[in-house]
Amino acid sequence: MGTILAIDPGNIQSGYVMVEHDGEEIRRVLEAGKIENPAVTDMLDRKLYANCIDVAIEMIAGMGMTVGQEVFDTCVWIGRFWQTIFRREEKLDLCGSLSAKDANIRQALVDRYAPGQTNFGKGTKKDPGFFYGFSADMWAAMAVAVTYFDKYIKGVKL
Repeated sequence: MGTILAIDPGNIQSGYVMVEHDGEEIRRVLEAGKIENPAVTDMLDRKLYANCIDVAIEMIAGMGMTVGQEVFDTCVWIGRFWQTIFRREEKLDLCGSLSAKDANIRQALVDRYAPGQTNFGKGTKKDPGFFYGFSADMWAAMAVAVTYFDKYIKGVKL
């Protein structure tokens, strides 16, 4: 079994997921959350030295639009984290289209990992689903994890 830590970076806090895979597919979510960026760097130090895990982070790409300080601050944090995955790679890998939106990506994740489960695969407290406890930034981090898995573990061309 292998482990991937995937990060959806922010300028102050970042969403993350840690998933377990068997080389054929991601089998379960081990952790998911949104934490302060210094805690992300601490987590990276602990996880990387304690285990052999892969780390992936969503990278910002220039789209020709003016950006604010938050984007530059996020770039600094990305540089302090690890391996990058571009959003366009996630869209192509999960949806097959660069015009895919967050809702399309979330649905692609549900279709792949939680088909037929209620509440977008979240389930309930009594009957938790594959994505139990997920919220906005955790979905984005999961997209990073799956794209990293497909690209670097399975060797799928994106």
